[in-house]
Amino acid sequence: MKHLFHPKLYSVLKQGYSKHQFSKDLFAGIIVGIVALPLAIAFAVASGVSPEKGLITAIVAGLIISALGGSRVQIGGPTGAFIVIVFGILQTHGLDGLMISTMMAGIILILFGLLRLGSLLKFIPHPLVVGFTSGIALVIFTTQIKDALGLTIEKLPAEFIPKWTTYFTHLELANPWAIGLTTSTILITIFFKKVTTKIPGSFVAIILITALVQFFELPVSSIETVFGDIPKTIKLSFPSIELSQLSNYLAPALTIALLGGIESLLSAVVSDGMTGGNHRSNTELIAQGIANVITPVFGGIPATGAIARTATNVKNGGRTPIAGIVHAITLLLIMLFVGQWAKLIPMSCLAGILIVVAYNMSEWRSFVSILKGSGFDILILLVTFFLTVLVDLTYAIEVGIVLSALLFMKRMADAGTQTSNEIDSDVLENYGSLPDGLAIYEISGPFFFASAKQYCSTLKTTGQKSKVLIIRMRHVPFIDSTGIHNLKDVIKELHQAHTVVILSGVRSEVLKELKQNKIVELLDHSLILPSFDLALQKANEFIEKQ
Repeated sequence: MKHLFHPKLYSVLKQGYSKHQFSKDLFAGIIVGIVALPLAIAFAVASGVSPEKGLITAIVAGLIISALGGSRVQIGGPTGAFIVIVFGILQTHGLDGLMISTMMAGIILILFGLLRLGSLLKFIPHPLVVGFTSGIALVIFTTQIKDALGLTIEKLPAEFIPKWTTYFTHLELANPWAIGLTTSTILITIFFKKVTTKIPGSFVAIILITALVQFFELPVSSIETVFGDIPKTIKLSFPSIELSQLSNYLAPALTIALLGGIESLLSAVVSDGMTGGNHRSNTELIAQGIANVITPVFGGIPATGAIARTATNVKNGGRTPIAGIVHAITLLLIMLFVGQWAKLIPMSCLAGILIVVAYNMSEWRSFVSILKGSGFDILILLVTFFLTVLVDLTYAIEVGIVLSALLFMKRMADAGTQTSNEIDSDVLENYGSLPDGLAIYEISGPFFFASAKQYCSTLKTTGQKSKVLIIRMRHVPFIDSTGIHNLKDVIKELHQAHTVVILSGVRSEVLKELKQNKIVELLDHSLILPSFDLALQKANEFIEKQ
């Protein structure tokens, strides 16, 4: 259990923690807290929940992820990737459904960690990640057009194309003041870093734009007009759970868990590259799971590791989980003592911040780069992207993962077949001409369900024309139950055709499987040989006898 769950905070405190590092972590934590403030509010509002839920998520989940996580510098909280999921769950299942889905996702993440799946999630294909990330970015941008233009549309369609149709048919209702504030927010957010990188442009934009609106009493909607006051307290609440309905929340919970796991580990990998450290992936998943089980009880929404905030932490000197804890405390103090002013933030200002977030999430350079690559990668990218935008993120991830697995298996099967067909020239070059009646076939790659039928069909055809068939298995890393079943059938059929079957170069782990499944009993032990030279010698003996 120690190797599965070993928080970095414990390691840091055990090794010794200096005052010098504390001062760096303190400064970094305060800066990240300021960076997180506008994002936490904006993500909550865009997700369809009240703004304090974003703050609560950043506080509670941020504290848990830093205290229990497997990364020294990970900053946890609400992220843009969850906006689409949270909004969809709210529309379908309501607030109780969102709480249940998030808590179930937390349990799934804990199980991922306990089952040591941390390293497995790293192998999610890059085109799949870019596809749904770019799709989410486009959906976020789309949801912000209403507030960016100051449109007063009571009921906005949930679907992508009808939503844009509604925007175009209501353009005459656009509020010039809202458009000006949105544009100003975008410009300040992007270009303020030329003045200083210590204070985020989004934070400056919120202060300036809010002050401007209040001073000139500009006619634009604000958080207060849409959501009312922002509570100063954090209250415990529990959803009403009906066991018979839990199955309805499994799909959204799995989506939250997969997306949260992928994003948190991706963030941890990026931060490792910045600091030269090594995160503990399974510990990180368990911490993310605990955070998502507990946070909804305090009124929060799904949380994960946030790449941008984690990078900000590292750039400002944060090197231990203390910085993440300070970030959570900073947000708590802001919520308790300054929260009443946050209700004055204009909705168009939040829209501007989220438009910048959407652009940064879009990964358009990676998107274009993948479009220049292989057909398989392009297919995964486009299917995931369009399903995310036009259908649902849950389906996009499910279909993307299944499609990636199928295409991977096809690639493996094709690669093995290609190598197998090239074996004759290799043998002739090294051993000269083959004796009459001898056939050689090499299986290169996993002998599994995707390739087993094709391999065995060729083995039958080749073997039935020969007196002796050598099956080279030096490049077979594993064999599954389908491969074993088909290989058994091939050996039996070839024996009936009076063909001697010899196996060469069988790896120890594959040989163990052959013994357990009694394939060895179909062959004489002397016909399973460690090298091709010995197999060729044995084959010549059989041919000479005949």
